[in-house]
Amino acid sequence: MSPYASTVINASADEVWSYLRDFGNLAEWLPGITSCEIEEGESSEPGAVRRIDGAGGVFLERLLTLDDGSRSATYEILQCPLPVRNYRGCYRVSPVTDSGQAFVEWSATLEADDEAKMTKIFTRGIFEPGLASLHKRF
Repeated sequence: MSPYASTVINASADEVWSYLRDFGNLAEWLPGITSCEIEEGESSEPGAVRRIDGAGGVFLERLLTLDDGSRSATYEILQCPLPVRNYRGCYRVSPVTDSGQAFVEWSATLEADDEAKMTKIFTRGIFEPGLASLHKRF
């Protein structure tokens, strides 16, 4: 069981990816985030660390990969208020070839004492609202 959400956005995959590839803009589109700042590195370079402040507390995340060819990025949580370990997240943007729209997926792997509960929190509390917000933005 892993957190997962997806949506189709009425914009091209390239347009959506050019927005999502900025690791530092999370506060612009993820509900509940009050600020997101890059603390180390450059916002679109692997190794960048972002500090996210929101209603749930402080998260520190590191960008692991950013692949413009596959329009995907992976990141890890370094610190967060949730009881999870070894969290690795991935978001990917693909073209919907018959409509010209973008298919966006957000998924993760994690370890937790209560994996079902953490999967539900990430899926319903973060991924789904985030993708719904992106959907409205475009």
